[in-house]
Formats: sequence, structure tokens, C-alpha cells
Amino acid sequence: MQITVDTEKCCAAGQCVLAAPDVFDQRDEDGIVLVLNSRPPAEQHAAVEEAAQICPAAAITLS
Repeated sequence: MQITVDTEKCCAAGQCVLAAPDVFDQRDEDGIVLVLNSRPPAEQHAAVEEAAQICPAAAITLS
């Protein structure tokens, strides 16, 4: 799994961080998403998939 984030789309809602805190974080200055691990291990895939699905801006792409 490869994670790509469009930071221009990100609305800083933080849902991804709640769903997968080991993979996503937010910048302190504006809350925009940060990817901590763009290739997470298999045991985190379900949480990452949930994060992508619930992102209100559809800013997370998985491949």
C-alpha cells in the first residue's frame, strides 16, 4: 500500500489522525495532514483504508 495525500484538498478535519494515528498527523500551524509512514505495514491497512474513506475532502489516495 502506498499513501498519497493532496495537501491542497485537505481541510484539516483530522479524521485521518483519529482513524490511523500511527500513519497520519497534522501540522501544528494549520492542521493540514502529514503522512508519517507512506508505506504502512499490513496490520495498519484497515485503519488507513478507513481514514481514506472518511476524509471529508477526499484528499487521501491509496494505491
